[in-house]
Amino acid sequence: MNRRGTGVYIGLDLGTSGLKGVALAPDGTVVARASAAYSTRRPAPGACEQAPESWIAAAGSVAARLRDAAPPPRWRGIGLSAMIPTLVTARPGGEPAGPAVTWQDSRAGVRGEQLRERCGGDRLYRATGQWVDGRYLLPMFLRVADDEPARAAAAAWLLAAKDYLFAWLTGEIATDPSTATGFGCYRLDAGGWDGEVIAAAAALAGPAVPALPSLPPVLPSSTCRPLRGEIAQRLGCGPIPVCLGAADSVLGALGLGVRHPGQVAYIAGTSNVIMGVADRVVLDPGHRFLVTPLAEPGGWGLEMDLLATGSAISWLAGLFGTGMDEAALVALAAGVDPRDAPLVLPYLGPGEQGALWDPRLRGAFVGLELSHGRRHLARGLVNGIVLESRRCLAALAETGQSGREIRVAGGSAADPVFRADLADATGCRVGMPGGHGADCSARGAALLAALAIDGARPGPEPAGPAAEPDPDRAAAWDGLWASYEQARHAVAAHGPAGQAGQT
Repeated sequence: MNRRGTGVYIGLDLGTSGLKGVALAPDGTVVARASAAYSTRRPAPGACEQAPESWIAAAGSVAARLRDAAPPPRWRGIGLSAMIPTLVTARPGGEPAGPAVTWQDSRAGVRGEQLRERCGGDRLYRATGQWVDGRYLLPMFLRVADDEPARAAAAAWLLAAKDYLFAWLTGEIATDPSTATGFGCYRLDAGGWDGEVIAAAAALAGPAVPALPSLPPVLPSSTCRPLRGEIAQRLGCGPIPVCLGAADSVLGALGLGVRHPGQVAYIAGTSNVIMGVADRVVLDPGHRFLVTPLAEPGGWGLEMDLLATGSAISWLAGLFGTGMDEAALVALAAGVDPRDAPLVLPYLGPGEQGALWDPRLRGAFVGLELSHGRRHLARGLVNGIVLESRRCLAALAETGQSGREIRVAGGSAADPVFRADLADATGCRVGMPGGHGADCSARGAALLAALAIDGARPGPEPAGPAAEPDPDRAAAWDGLWASYEQARHAVAAHGPAGQAGQT
C-alpha cells in the first residue's frame, strides 16, 4: 500500500440519472473524474424504476475510467453517496427482488397518508424530522405489497440504494443515519429504528405480508469495511476500506465545504437540494423543512428538496427539440428579463416537497401571450425555480440558524445569470466552486473516506467569484413573488383536490 501522501480517495455518488466518481488527492485536488448514465423505466402512471444491476455496471465503468488517471495501487479507500429515498427489495443474500423504486415514484401517496395518519403526522415529524409521505421507503414497500405480493413475500430486506451498493462492495448490509431518514421510521433522538412506526406499517400491510422485511443496522457514516476479495481483484486495488458514507444531500454539502452552523448549500440537479447547517435539532411547526443527521457527529441539516427542477428543465428542453439540453435552455432563459415571462408553476413532480409539502400541486403556465416564444417559456420556468428556492431560503432564515451566504453547485447553478437571479430574489450572496461543483456529492464521499480512513481533511475546491444581490433587481423579484403566489393559490384551488395547498 502506498503512503497516504501519494494515495487518492475514491468517491462514488449514485444519482438519479447516473453515477459520478472522483479520485481526490490529499491536498483536495480532483485528479480524475468519470460518470456513467443508466436508464429509468416508467411502466405505469407515477412509476419510476431502475435496475440495481445497472448501478453495478455503472460503478464498474466509472472505476475503470478512474483507473486510467489514478492507478488502483494508489487508492486508499472508497466512499459512497447516493440518492434517497430509493427502495431496493432484497432477497436474503442481498440480491434485488425486482426493480428499484426511485424517489421520483409517486404511486405510494395513499399509503404514505395512511401511515402518517395512523402514527400522527406531528408526532412522526417530531420523532423522525420527516414529513413522511409516499416517497419514503416504508410506504413504498406497502404499495409494492399491494401491487406485487409475490415480490413483497420474496423480500428479506428493505434497503436504500446506497445500502445495496455497500453490500455489493463489502458483503455487509448496513445503512447510515442520513440514509435511514428516508425509510420514514428513524428516530433522531435514539439514533435507531422506531418500533411503533414499524408496527404501524406492518398493521397496514395486512395479512398478505405476515411480517415486514428486516431493516438494515444503522451504523455511523464513517464506518469502514474491506472491499470484497472478488471486487478488489477485479479493480486491482486490494481489499481497501469502503466507507459507508451518507445521503447525497449531506455529502453534497460537505463537498461544497458547508459544514458549520449558519452555512447553506444549494445543490442543483434532477431535484434541487437546499440545506442549512445547525448545531442542534431544529423543528419547524409547519414541517416546511426536514432534519437530517450530517456525516460528522454533532451536525444537523435543515433540508428542503424541490422535486422537479433539473428534470423540469430537461423536460421543457426536450419539447423544444434536438440540440437543446438543460444548459442551453437555462442560457436561453438568461436573455429574457424575468418580468417579461409568463408565470410558471414548476410542480411537475407531480406535487411539491420543498417548503410546501403538497402532493396535489401540478405545474402550470399562466399568462401566455402570442408574443411569447421558447425563450419566454424557458425564462418562466427558471423564474418558478428561483421563486420556490426563495420560499425555502426564507423558511431557513426564520430559524435564526441560516446566514446570508449560499454555496451552490451543479445543474442550472452553473449559469452565472441563474446565480445572479438567486442572489437578487433572496438577498443572499451566492458563491460556487471554481470547478462548478457538479460532482460535489462524489467529492463529499471521498472527503468522508479520507477522514474515516486516515484522519485527513483534504483542502476545499477554489472558490469562483460570488454573485452579490442587487437592491434594484430585488424589487422586481418582490413583484414577481406576489404574482407567483397569487397564481399558485388560484391554480391550486382548481386542482385535483379542489383546494389550495399549504401557505
